[in-house]
Amino acid sequence: MDANDFITLFFLVAAVLIFLQLRSVLGRRTGHEKPPVDPFSARESAKPTSGEDDKVVTLPRRDQIDEEQRWADVDAVAKPGTELNSAIRELIQSDPSFNPKEFIKGAGMAYEMIVMAFADGDRKALKGLLSKEVFEGFDAAISEREARGEVVKSSFVGIDKADIVNAAVKDSEAQITIRIVSHLISATYDKAGAVVDGEADTVAEVTDIWTFARDIRSRDPNWKLIATESEQ
Repeated sequence: MDANDFITLFFLVAAVLIFLQLRSVLGRRTGHEKPPVDPFSARESAKPTSGEDDKVVTLPRRDQIDEEQRWADVDAVAKPGTELNSAIRELIQSDPSFNPKEFIKGAGMAYEMIVMAFADGDRKALKGLLSKEVFEGFDAAISEREARGEVVKSSFVGIDKADIVNAAVKDSEAQITIRIVSHLISATYDKAGAVVDGEADTVAEVTDIWTFARDIRSRDPNWKLIATESEQ
């Protein structure tokens, strides 16, 4: 037997030994193995041992839990039985990906970004967050401010409250109006450095009513600001 035959025989014996060891550890398949238990399947219920069917516990399916949570989230942001609650539910029927709680969180982040971008005159940041019409209005206001040589210095303190106040689907466009109460420090300075608007050391409460929209046919998940209003 040459060296190559010896090496081949060695590996063959080793393979057989490994197979036998695995078989002894893992056991044999008999054809009567039970499938893995799915705790969220209605079919995998606790089976009675005494024949008493009334003691069977059926667990809810995962999709059922998700559906219940979806409507619970709606009720958490809009009182059940109100027009707003119905409107949000109708919106979800058109756009199942919509989650009111996540929307409020995202709208708050967008609000801060837009407020600060406007103060800084950051047109590039604004363009991706605003509709064409709203951007043109913001751009014009920034241009007028620049023409006067004015500078805005702002510090965003935080959002106290954010509530959805209206929801609708118009054609393929979902629209959500949100009322945001925030606190910020903002002052506008002229060329000489004098404050011409706002107060540099005072935290002011600001209430804005903003409407965001998204084309529900689009794969783009982002919402854009389409209307603004300040509440005095």
